[in-house]
Amino acid sequence: MVQVYIQLPGGAKDCPEWAIIDLQGALETRHPVPLGGKFIGDLHFTKKDAPVLIIGHHILYGKVVDLEKPFAVLAKQSQTQGDVAMETNQTNNGYVVEAIIKKKILFKTRPKPIISHVPKKL
Repeated sequence: MVQVYIQLPGGAKDCPEWAIIDLQGALETRHPVPLGGKFIGDLHFTKKDAPVLIIGHHILYGKVVDLEKPFAVLAKQSQTQGDVAMETNQTNNGYVVEAIIKKKILFKTRPKPIISHVPKKL
C-alpha cells in the first residue's frame, strides 16, 4: 500500500485539511530509484468530484472516503527561553499541528491503459 499526502482546497485557514492518496498495490519504475519528492502523476477531479489519477500511460478512477479516526500532522518546534536558555543550552521542544487529515482518496481498481487512437488496419 502506497500513501501520499496532499492538501485539499478550501481547508481552514488556521489548520489546513489534507488527504491521503491510498493506492492498492505498489508503484514500480523501470529503474529502482526512491520515489520521495518525485513527480508521480496528475490528480484531477471530475464534475461529480470523483478523483482521477493519471500515471504515465495509465488512468485510475477512485473515490473520496472519510477516515474512521482523523490524523494530525505534527512538526517538531524548538523554542529558546530568552538569555537563560542560551546560557544553559536548554530549549523547550514542542509540537505544532501542521494539518488535519480527515479523508483519503482511495484507488482500489487496476489501472487502465490510455489509448488515444487504435488503427483499424494493421
